[in-house]
Amino acid sequence: MTEGDVGFDPAIGRTVSVVARTLNIPVATLRSWNQRYGLGPSRHSPGERRYYTPSDVAMLRRMVDLVHAGVAPVNAAKAAHAATDPEPAPEDAVPVLAAADRLDAAELLAVFTAHFARFGVVCTWNRLCRPVFADIVDRQAHELGLIDVEHVLSWAITTGLHRVVPPIRTVPGLAPVLLACTAGEDHVLPLEALRAALAEAGVPALLLGAAVPAGALAAAVARQPSRPVVVLWSQTRRTATSAPIPAGSRVPARLLLAGPGWPEFVVFPGAYRVDSLGDALGEVVRAVHTL
Repeated sequence: MTEGDVGFDPAIGRTVSVVARTLNIPVATLRSWNQRYGLGPSRHSPGERRYYTPSDVAMLRRMVDLVHAGVAPVNAAKAAHAATDPEPAPEDAVPVLAAADRLDAAELLAVFTAHFARFGVVCTWNRLCRPVFADIVDRQAHELGLIDVEHVLSWAITTGLHRVVPPIRTVPGLAPVLLACTAGEDHVLPLEALRAALAEAGVPALLLGAAVPAGALAAAVARQPSRPVVVLWSQTRRTATSAPIPAGSRVPARLLLAGPGWPEFVVFPGAYRVDSLGDALGEVVRAVHTL
């Protein structure tokens, strides 16, 4: 497969075909909206190919929602343009931490939603979400509590992800990527981020959630129309397992082990360990496009 076949590069943007699949609208509609209303790709590659940025996609998603609600396209386009906020700073964690300490859920949701729309999932996760959580973990090492702060942050990030990058429809006859936490593992937020990053790339994913027993994961794999790619998250060594898929079960097309709980070198036979959101995104996209 070539780079053009994938149609997505987090550092550049998305091609028109990827955006059309993500929003479930025809390519011709996107091109018409670009010509009539200026809702088009704003980034150019060195070869003058045009790419849609996360902000472009967020504006188009607003346009789609309004049109589906019955708003005339010309008025929907005006509203979509007006909904764009001033460019947020990409790495300013101080106001986020202050809002988290106040348990200001509305402010946190506004900040994360703006960042996901402007900078995309991977960039926001690496440059804002992770530093904020690292600060909280460091403080938890010196003082008790902050669980309420952690939970409000998690809610705001998850809700922002669903607002900006909701799940996309699966392709008939093809299995979505399955995302699951191991049995006993409740840290599902990293998989929420991966689900959204995959949606940005036009790859459907099904998030099975926290604490998924191995048997339930095997059953989900068996229900798919084809062998799916599976990403399994473990936060701690306690929740890592030596048999993510029970013996005799249908084998996934690709099994990726994500999270710090997995051993660095000893992994389940046939599985591959991924160490970051960008790494997981790249491996899944490559696996999906080679099936």
